Amino acid sequence: MAGTGTEVGKTWVGAHLLEALRGRGLKCAARKPAQSFGPGEGPTDAEVLAAATGEEAETVCPRHRWYEIAMAPPMAADALGRPKIEISKLAREIDFRDGVDLGLVETAGGVRSPIAHDGDTVDLMALLGPDAVVLVADAGLGTINAVLLSYAALAPARAHVFLNRFDAGDALHVANRMWLSERFGLHVVTDVEQLAGTVR
Repeated sequence: MAGTGTEVGKTWVGAHLLEALRGRGLKCAARKPAQSFGPGEGPTDAEVLAAATGEEAETVCPRHRWYEIAMAPPMAADALGRPKIEISKLAREIDFRDGVDLGLVETAGGVRSPIAHDGDTVDLMALLGPDAVVLVADAGLGTINAVLLSYAALAPARAHVFLNRFDAGDALHVANRMWLSERFGLHVVTDVEQLAGTVR
């Protein structure tokens, strides 16, 4: 689960996708390699994903990867005086128990935002080799540029573009979906249930 940037709704989409898949009888798990957050912001991404899968938040994201400052994880680690984050260690810490039908890994920020001192989402994906990637983007103004740049960085991964907060009554949202799917040939989804049927 990747995004074109911060606050595009990766966690919301991921949690609802997991709930939809569990409703179809699949055993799902989630992992958040590292998370940063401001104090008092409410539930963390790991806590939201844990609620969607029935796991413990510390299973979704190991406690030593919780960074209590709203910066990219490696920057937060520096600001907090914590050890440097190595991309290879993040990848090794991601594990799914036997019997899991679908394992979701949610990254941080955009695809080129640093998630470790020596790597970003693209580097982490190269180590994990996911079966598919969901690229979450906002449906509004500027999304075509953001999606195309992010999609190019993710290649050759099989990516599904999810336009979050899509409003079928908004002419711009509809035009963005049409341009991305018809002019650029991307697989674009705007509904979580449809996404669940696609990634299953």
